Amino acid sequence: MSRAHAVAHPRRWLGYALCTVVLWGVWGALAGLSAQRGFPDTLVYCVWAATMIPPAIFILWRVGWTLERSPAAIGYGLAIGLLGAGGQMLLFKALTIGPAYYIFPIISLSPVITIILSFMLLRERTGWMGATGIVLALLSLPLLDLSLGQGGTEGLGWFALALLIMAAWGIQAYLMKLANHTVSAESIFFYMMLGAVALAPVAWAMTDWRQPINTGWDGPWLAAGIQLLNAIGALMLVYAFRHGKAIVVAPLTNAGAPLVTAVLALVFASVVPGPLKITGLILALLASLLLVLEPERQAPASDKP
Repeated sequence: MSRAHAVAHPRRWLGYALCTVVLWGVWGALAGLSAQRGFPDTLVYCVWAATMIPPAIFILWRVGWTLERSPAAIGYGLAIGLLGAGGQMLLFKALTIGPAYYIFPIISLSPVITIILSFMLLRERTGWMGATGIVLALLSLPLLDLSLGQGGTEGLGWFALALLIMAAWGIQAYLMKLANHTVSAESIFFYMMLGAVALAPVAWAMTDWRQPINTGWDGPWLAAGIQLLNAIGALMLVYAFRHGKAIVVAPLTNAGAPLVTAVLALVFASVVPGPLKITGLILALLASLLLVLEPERQAPASDKP
């Protein structure tokens, strides 16, 4: 991406990031429906991988079927896809041996990894409003995913898995930004899709076929409609990282999406969050406002275009 292009459209990243927030927020409000109707999460993953294909084909068509085939393009795209999909595979396992109310707050801190890597290696910087927004977003994330409860665990293996998932998703976001310096967003997403599809057989093999599985319209077809929101949101995220700073895009999307989910749950299901989640929602709202309103800062002259 040329510096002239970035200056000409200084806020383009925001539109893409907000699209991700809305799409992932709606997806979060609906994501549990498939399992509630007897369609297991492992098969939901297979459906999600399939829903990545239409957006990948569409954006390649838009750019005249131009797919970069350099080692960098293939390597970055597959790494991003496999880190995201591999993290999801580990999450399936972690939730079988550990408490979700501890696991999700840990993995929600993946933007910390992204911010540290982007700050140190990409030399990304922001002003006081952006910095405050980042801090508030990071404080809000564990609260948004925290559900106090009691349940048994099998050792602390789940804790190591949660840390691995956090690292995988944090590095994935960093690589998404790094790749956008040299590879087109369309090619990145296409190879991301291939990485997700490559792990679908693993999810298929992890499925417990002894349980009843809903194969009706509210099984795989409902899952496909819901997961398509996730897939398109992931595409918008690639474009957001292309035009914006990772240290801003990562916390905004990770804090903003649960905020939308909570509002939808309140409006349509009359679900009132507990005190901790309300605190997290307030922090997420303040963080989102600060990150959105932060004035654009021109990158240092020594930064790579």
